[in-house]
Amino acid sequence: MTAENEAPRTELYDLRVVVERIEGRSVCGMKVGDHIDLVESSRLCLPDGGHFCMYALQAVMPLLPAKQRQLPEGDWLERDDRVACPDPDERLIMRIERTGIRSIPTEDLT
Repeated sequence: MTAENEAPRTELYDLRVVVERIEGRSVCGMKVGDHIDLVESSRLCLPDGGHFCMYALQAVMPLLPAKQRQLPEGDWLERDDRVACPDPDERLIMRIERTGIRSIPTEDLT
């Protein structure tokens, strides 16, 4: 296939959501350093034996599709990368990190 016939591709970042700090009590059993990875556009991966609280995850989920893309320099979401768990007793703070970039055929994305 020649360059002009190649299917369009989209560049997306792989992400890691890391527990950065816990300012209260950890009801869900998570600890600083626990993480979950988002790779290949839509695959969530936990380290062997790891877990991630679904309530903490639901707080960060709406931001992940935007963080997978390169945003304009002035966009607030390009600069901000911290998310708080909704449990007020835990005060668990997560950080979204970009861990790599992939070029994926656009037709393979949902």
